[in-house]
Amino acid sequence: MQSTLSAVDVSASTESSTPAVSWGPIIAGAFAASTLTLILMLLGSGLGLTIVSPWSGSGASVTTFAVSTAIWLIVVQWLSSGVGGYLAGRLRTKWVGIHTDEVYFRDTAHGFLAWALATLLVVGVLGSALSTALGSGVQAVSTVASGAVMGASAGASAGGASTDNATSYLVDSLFRPADAGKLAVANPDSNAAAVGQASRILIAGAAAGEISADDKTYLSQLVVARTGLSEADAKARVDALVAKVEDAKVKAKQAADTARKGSATFALLGALSLAIGAFIASAAAALGGRQRDDEEAVFLTGR
Repeated sequence: MQSTLSAVDVSASTESSTPAVSWGPIIAGAFAASTLTLILMLLGSGLGLTIVSPWSGSGASVTTFAVSTAIWLIVVQWLSSGVGGYLAGRLRTKWVGIHTDEVYFRDTAHGFLAWALATLLVVGVLGSALSTALGSGVQAVSTVASGAVMGASAGASAGGASTDNATSYLVDSLFRPADAGKLAVANPDSNAAAVGQASRILIAGAAAGEISADDKTYLSQLVVARTGLSEADAKARVDALVAKVEDAKVKAKQAADTARKGSATFALLGALSLAIGAFIASAAAALGGRQRDDEEAVFLTGR
């Protein structure tokens, strides 16, 4: 019985009272990593703006810009996580009486914790920007799906006067008189009613996916009544306008699909870059801790 108690006492006395987690080096590495991330993100934004041009056919393409952004995100994770993890491992105090494998595990854990804290800090600072980037694809798709319905509601509540500039221009092109002199003697109230009807027909057609044959016929009749064109010319004008509306809708869907794919790619590459950053931070902390112990051993031996 005495030998058993002695064994328990010895094992209890050898347990270190110092916690295995050194939060000081972890916090220092996290602050260094997050600060370097912000600097590199600003640098990347500046470089990205230099290769993008608002002029058609100038600057980098969308694919080139997306690939460059993805590569830069990975580079940012490599550099910031490496620096933060290395500092977390290099700044910790030496653990005495700990097995080499345990030291390696603790250094790796310190690097991972420094990376995790730095990630939370960066997300806290750039959270709104990241949410905007990730939600742009969903917002674009929902805009295309609900835009026509919203427009119909606006048209029903405020008539033709509440339509946007693009729709107003297209509708005005329907009622442009063959003889410009007829515009001066046109009845304003009658014009407003015709414009309101045509706007509602176009909005309803956009919501339904197509403009019915009856609505096209009625639009042609409105054009004939308001412009003095022949029935054939009025029908041709209506068909041209419907073709423009369909083309605009197709382009809007393509833009929404491109935004959706871009958001999905950004999310996947962001997750990949974070995983790479976690690995690099852990490895860098293990490297920093080992160099710290080796240099201390060399210094003590030399002295």
